[in-house]
Amino acid sequence: MTVYTPRRAARVLLVDAAGRVLLLAGHDPARPDHRYWLTPGGGLEPGESPAAAAARELAEETGLRLTPAELGEPVSQERIRFPFGAVHYEQEQQFFLARVAGWEVDTTGFDAVERASITGHRWWPLDELAATTERYYPADLPALLRRALAARPGASGPPAPLAGSAGSADVGPTAGGTPC
Repeated sequence: MTVYTPRRAARVLLVDAAGRVLLLAGHDPARPDHRYWLTPGGGLEPGESPAAAAARELAEETGLRLTPAELGEPVSQERIRFPFGAVHYEQEQQFFLARVAGWEVDTTGFDAVERASITGHRWWPLDELAATTERYYPADLPALLRRALAARPGASGPPAPLAGSAGSADVGPTAGGTPC
């Protein structure tokens, strides 16, 4: 019988002016061949609200600083089970939507786990994401994005200037989030 460790998490659907979503390329260090894409985000710290955790994780993993109020209310939530490292988690997670004009990802805030498990990032056009055979989480991400964007067409964080090569599809090595 598998014993699951409970965990709460918050994730951010970060969408740029071109309608692309930022995803981090990751893998499970215990299963290096299990590669996937996931949204920025991670576990809540004790006493932390989901919006505060989403804002903190977004800053750590991308360098983009938004307040919990700027993230607003969650656009979705789910409960998932997954292994990461030597632990099996049962995770309740909430998703927040943030829009930016553009953003050059800064990964200097990553911790050791993130540096060991995240290998890059990419701004994905929604149609490409829906058509890819690559693994991503959550598994219904294209539908989730469509619902969130339709429900909150004006959702945005503060205007973020286009910086450097933010328009490129792939940007060098990074280290990103905590377990999906």
